Amino acid sequence: MMRDVPGRRLIVRGNEIYFEESGSGDTCVVFESGNGAGRTMWDPVVPLLRDIAHTVAYDRAGRGRSSRAEPPQSIDDMAATLVALVEALAPSRVILVGHSMGGLIVRRAAEKLSPRPGGLVLVDPTPDAAPFYGDWAATASKTDRILAVQQAAARCRPLMRMLTRSYGRMFSPDTYGTMLAEVFTPGGVAQTRRELKAFAAGVSEFRSRPPQPPECDVIVISATRANRFQARNHDTIREYQRRYAEQAGGQFEDADSEHNVPAEQPGQVAAAVRRLASA
Repeated sequence: MMRDVPGRRLIVRGNEIYFEESGSGDTCVVFESGNGAGRTMWDPVVPLLRDIAHTVAYDRAGRGRSSRAEPPQSIDDMAATLVALVEALAPSRVILVGHSMGGLIVRRAAEKLSPRPGGLVLVDPTPDAAPFYGDWAATASKTDRILAVQQAAARCRPLMRMLTRSYGRMFSPDTYGTMLAEVFTPGGVAQTRRELKAFAAGVSEFRSRPPQPPECDVIVISATRANRFQARNHDTIREYQRRYAEQAGGQFEDADSEHNVPAEQPGQVAAAVRRLASA
């Protein structure tokens, strides 16, 4: 079963961007997904905020129902698109919420937005300052080889269902059905590989030219349980997430979750947004 949620499209920096809106209010909450995910990642969180905010979940260029971008987007390009989308929506106040790699995009966007955002919620964000990102090329190459196998496997729908059954447990049947149709496809995995390459190419620049500390309240939510891809570096990931929260003068909180915190602890993510919205 597929989701049937009305959305709309805007031309943003030359690309057709698809997004879905919900709720109302003076505060607009814009969600930025991590690599390998689109707007549906936030399905468990969005309904919890409809009573206090206007929520916007979108697909980056090349993902889901948005048009494919040529040439492929860099991290800075993705941030510029987020800025342009927010400015097109023209909210009186915006809170940005970013998961994983989306945290990098949100942080870069926050220094370019005018007026500045009213708050950031970074959900198990990528800790770019962690030492293992200083030489990440070999890891990125290994990850890309794994994704190449997944891209080929995505042509076999029963096999892809088996490989992504954890998502079937975390998300509602209609959200998972949409993920199968849009994310876990050969084209969807190809986009994940393009975004992985963008991150691998851009992380050194991000480390040497990090965004300015945001001029707003920041909440960092850190997953306390490692998935199999993060196990070796999990303690370091959490330590550098904590350091960023301190540097930004923000709050740091644990989430009893693996990396997909929006699915496993949506109430905690929504509660963080509510705190910023009421500040």
